[in-house]
Amino acid sequence: MALLEVRDVTSGYGELQILWGASLTVERGQLTALVGSNGVGKTTLLRTIVGQIKPWQGKVFFNGQDVSKLPSYKKAEMGIVMVPEGRQLFTGMTVQENLEMGATPKRARAKAAQNLEKVFTIFPRLKERATQKSGTMSGGEQQMLAVARGIMAEPEILMIDELSLGLAPVLTLDLFQSLRRLRNEGLTIMLVEQNVRMALKVSDYAFVLREGKNEIHGPSKEVEQNASVQAAYLGI
Repeated sequence: MALLEVRDVTSGYGELQILWGASLTVERGQLTALVGSNGVGKTTLLRTIVGQIKPWQGKVFFNGQDVSKLPSYKKAEMGIVMVPEGRQLFTGMTVQENLEMGATPKRARAKAAQNLEKVFTIFPRLKERATQKSGTMSGGEQQMLAVARGIMAEPEILMIDELSLGLAPVLTLDLFQSLRRLRNEGLTIMLVEQNVRMALKVSDYAFVLREGKNEIHGPSKEVEQNASVQAAYLGI
């Protein structure tokens, strides 16, 4: 049984429909990428999964349970955690205070100290800047903090929206390597990413979204070799 399953979901904003029957599965312990051009519905699908938007039709299952209509806070308590696009940090608070805010779900509180040590090991730069206000850090450091804050919530699945947005290539590479490390330690990750080449290199399985529904999916190495993917996204 897949950890997360989305079946034929339609949703949008007001009268504007963005998703037109999107479906995907995320297997436990895998790093799954959701890629596609800007505006095809990747973020809308994430927001529908985590409960920020209600699906108009279709179902979302987590650990075999229908969670389609549950609010975001209940999904967070179940371990569905999202790192939003644009980081959305508490910029007037320190790095450590932001991390402590991540441990808000009841399931995360007992492991807060353990997870804090974990994120400081994965992102040693955050430990060096623990008392620094997050708003004064570089974009790459802020993205590290956003991912680390998600880990502090003790996720069963960590959903990351646009990890590389606005970052220098060297920082992007460091962050992707951190995701591989987290996956190797057993964390299930779903990555929404416009950098298709990098997302396919780092992930185990990939879904290509086009016009609000899935166009192609499969093991990432196979998707990378798909002629239409190469032409549309990889410049080949």
